[in-house]
Amino acid sequence: MSVAVRAAAAEPTPRVEISDRSRAERRLGLLLSAPAVAVMLLVTAYPLVNALYLSLFRYRLTAPDDREFVWFGNYATALSDPLFWQDVLTTLIITAVTVAVELVIGFAFAMVMHRALFARRTVRTAILVPYGIVTVISAFAWKYAFDLQSGFVNSWFGLGDFAWFSHRWASMFVIVLSEIWKTTPFVSLLLLAGLAQVPRDLGEAATVDGATAWQRLWRVTVPNMKAAILVAVLFRTLDAWRIFDNVFVMTSGQQKTETLSFLTYRQTITRTAIGLGDAVGVLLFLSVVLIAAVFIRGFRVDLSQVRGDR
Repeated sequence: MSVAVRAAAAEPTPRVEISDRSRAERRLGLLLSAPAVAVMLLVTAYPLVNALYLSLFRYRLTAPDDREFVWFGNYATALSDPLFWQDVLTTLIITAVTVAVELVIGFAFAMVMHRALFARRTVRTAILVPYGIVTVISAFAWKYAFDLQSGFVNSWFGLGDFAWFSHRWASMFVIVLSEIWKTTPFVSLLLLAGLAQVPRDLGEAATVDGATAWQRLWRVTVPNMKAAILVAVLFRTLDAWRIFDNVFVMTSGQQKTETLSFLTYRQTITRTAIGLGDAVGVLLFLSVVLIAAVFIRGFRVDLSQVRGDR
């Protein structure tokens, strides 16, 4: 290692001074977001604290006077139950498949909306229509489409009397398909915002240098919209991890399609096991916080790398 390199490595990294304008913008952002944060805390703080408190009791709604303080016994029961981990696996499969497929299709839709030369508003509206439909209504539509009695899918594809909701993987396929159809427009909308931030000059310079369309995509477009991709994947991962409506409408958790959210519902509402249900709900909440923390850390690392490159 040369003396110059050693000297450069020994020098501390210069701190970036924040201008008065940047400080004022940050202060304004905090002031504008403070009311929303305060309202969210007022709405969610009590249910979260109450759920955490009730999860420490063996408590059924049908026997309100028979309440026993068991510390973390409900958590031990949940974490030692194979059903809990089966539901974790089911939730993980749905989340991984839907997010991956939605990212690919959503990026393609974003490119179409970004480069549409005519009828741009019509194209964007047509792509975003599924996201505007209420999730429960969408779930019922997909259920009736694949239903053996009222559905048309079997007759269209010549599947005869194949019962989609009588098999685990067939049921999972319909649930995943309905989720992808419903939420891909949301991903495409976020990625469209990222595409709008990519400098056009970079693409033109790459074209002049002889880069192909594929090279421009992977070496110019995608690296400059990493922030939008991370936000889209984060939002959809958190949303898919808490999936409930489609499972509730289509299978009610049967055929091993139960997710963590549905397990919480079944323990709390169906079995009236408030303590155990709240324990599962707290575990679900902690897993959501963990996922968000991992993505935020990755987002910060990515920003630091971008600043270092600059």
